[in-house]
Amino acid sequence: MKEKKRNRPSVGILLFFLVVLLCGNHGFCVQAGSEEGRVLFISSYSFAWTQTQLQMSGIRAGLGEDVILDYEFMDTKRVDDDRALELFYEGLSYRLSQVEAYDAVILGDDAALKFALRYQEELFAGIPMFFEGVSGEDLIADAEENPLITGVVETLPLEENIELGLKITPDAKKVIAILDDSITGEAERKRFYRYAEKYPELEFGEINTSQLKTFSLRYALSSLPEDTILIYIVMTEDADGRLYTNRQSVQLIGECAGVPALRMVEGEVGQGVLGGCAVSMYKSGELAARMAMDVMSGTPVESIDIVWESPEIYCIDAAVMEEFDISLSVLPEGTELVNRKNNFFERNREALLPGGLIVAGLVLVIIWFVVDNNKRRTLLKELEAARKIMETASQHDFLTGIPNRNKFMSDLNQLVEKKVPCTVIMIDIDDFKVINDTLGHTAGDEALTQVAARLREMESQILTPYRFAGDEFILILQSSQGKIVEKTAYQCRQVFTSPFVLSGGETKVCGSIGIASYPKDTEDVEQLIICADNAMYHVKRSGKNDFAYYKK
Repeated sequence: MKEKKRNRPSVGILLFFLVVLLCGNHGFCVQAGSEEGRVLFISSYSFAWTQTQLQMSGIRAGLGEDVILDYEFMDTKRVDDDRALELFYEGLSYRLSQVEAYDAVILGDDAALKFALRYQEELFAGIPMFFEGVSGEDLIADAEENPLITGVVETLPLEENIELGLKITPDAKKVIAILDDSITGEAERKRFYRYAEKYPELEFGEINTSQLKTFSLRYALSSLPEDTILIYIVMTEDADGRLYTNRQSVQLIGECAGVPALRMVEGEVGQGVLGGCAVSMYKSGELAARMAMDVMSGTPVESIDIVWESPEIYCIDAAVMEEFDISLSVLPEGTELVNRKNNFFERNREALLPGGLIVAGLVLVIIWFVVDNNKRRTLLKELEAARKIMETASQHDFLTGIPNRNKFMSDLNQLVEKKVPCTVIMIDIDDFKVINDTLGHTAGDEALTQVAARLREMESQILTPYRFAGDEFILILQSSQGKIVEKTAYQCRQVFTSPFVLSGGETKVCGSIGIASYPKDTEDVEQLIICADNAMYHVKRSGKNDFAYYKK
């Protein structure tokens, strides 16, 4: 046996040189650590929750593209009972038995950690696990004792938001929390009332959505006195059995509450609540993923300490600040503002910056021209080129890129002066204010640019689209023949047939269309536009999302 052991190194050396030889001849070589890792993310909720999507994005960023990442959703916000837990266990147990073992498991929020602790030996024996978004103190204590578990604690920044609330409402007398009877709600309720001792001058109370019917919930929010600091913590249900997503909760609070509502978790700011100091679910997921990467690289899981302070960001809705007349001076430096109205320079940056550079260049050219008269011709050419650039910029809409109202009026006047029969088609996006109010002004801009893009696809030698004003577009068709006009009208209506992608989701957008022709309906340019506008408003009054011809 000893003799055989002495021969083994020689065989290994021969194999090593054989591999080197093959690598040199064929360009193929196996590198240590080239295998992809496998990670499973178990979310307590569903993919529909914004927080879940933020966590997943952070986890993906922390793991990198080479690691295989699978997902499982417990969906406890919608169904949270023993039967649902049993079905999730049975399904996951079967799926785990059919796939290759995972190198790490990331657990999102309390229910997922509780599940993993309960079934650790059956489903995850020997697999390191990393939690994030967990606030339950008992769960965290159990995880702390487990050598295969570490992670990122979710500690909602109550104190930071109470202090922000006192800056916003210096004469505040109450702090009211919006809570429910979920696992998260019970855990955060205990933490919330602990702060009553630190702020004896404030009366602490709550709106328990699980105990209030929908009407009573709306009334409770709308009847809050002005000296109230309102903090939205969690709201998944009401006593009528209605279930709420985060977006629905935020929209209800923004619609009903008479005071600004502070938000302590990243997401949905810009939908009606003020925002505040918030736990970053993206950064929490990213931290947990980096822990998993460290362990997969050889770091013992027991040597990675639990992160007790949640990563935080300040995120504020500027539209809500304006609604409640809140000064920017109360916000910490580095606060992220959403729904912020840009000033003139910011709105026109794309045109002003190039224009400024052009003007600066022209000034230099003029100075050089004064010094050296021989460059006069060059200067004149550059001035003409600059004039054409500025003229083009003045005739196009900065947001959509299509010709603007000035260009439309110029083109229409030329056609009428030449007595060319033509048709004006006015298009107005239906319920555009609702898009801005519910999805945000960024989504409104997306709707405008997508409508413009679809109209641009219709452009031809006789059909030109323009942005007229706000959410209105207008087209010039160089024909007044009935069949051509009718075909074009149907094409315009087709612009709104397929859904629009706004704020990452598909949304139905409709439009009302009015049509007037020259010289059939009028020979006056301004009156022609009014005729098309009247026809369009006739559509709006008749149910919207259709087209109509002007009738005298």
